[in-house]
Amino acid sequence: MHAPDPITREGTLAQLRRNPDIEIRGEADTRPGAVALVVRDSLDEEVLGRLRRIVRADGGRAVLVVGVLREAELLDVIECGVGAVVWRNEATEHRLAQAVFAAARGEGDLPADLLGRLIDQVGVLHRVSTGRSGAPAGGLSTREVDVLRLVADGRDTQEIAAKLSYSERTVKNVVHGLTTRLHLRNRAHAVAYAMREGYI
Repeated sequence: MHAPDPITREGTLAQLRRNPDIEIRGEADTRPGAVALVVRDSLDEEVLGRLRRIVRADGGRAVLVVGVLREAELLDVIECGVGAVVWRNEATEHRLAQAVFAAARGEGDLPADLLGRLIDQVGVLHRVSTGRSGAPAGGLSTREVDVLRLVADGRDTQEIAAKLSYSERTVKNVVHGLTTRLHLRNRAHAVAYAMREGYI
């Protein structure tokens, strides 16, 4: 738990402690499955550096609770490996737990408006960097693209399985296979990759 002040820290921890499935650990505890929760009003280089250290150096997972996220910072957050973002004004007990569990599973959890902004940004970056209309060059199977499109729509594993008539295990295997093969950190990173490469 990383918070800017004691009141924010204790208030957030009190919400998390109400969930019996969440175990609160010390900041230095980076055991597998640990999820760091970073709470800030806005981002700066210090916060981005902390997020990078948590995800890359420690091999951990991170949830960012933030008040304001500027357009220019959105891709920085995803690049850091953060898969779950919660707006501070929506950080209820239930919402925080949902984000922590998604991060622990290696899944993405972004607010719908933020996902829309991410899709727009990646589309613009893709068009600018490649100078083409977005036709995929290869690398993802049709099955992987179908799954990632539904992930981008905000659907969970069960919903994706039902929509594509797959088992939940198949959906998880598809996501795991492409994230492992392409060295992607989580579902949000996979969606960003697919958008950047013009698949979705």
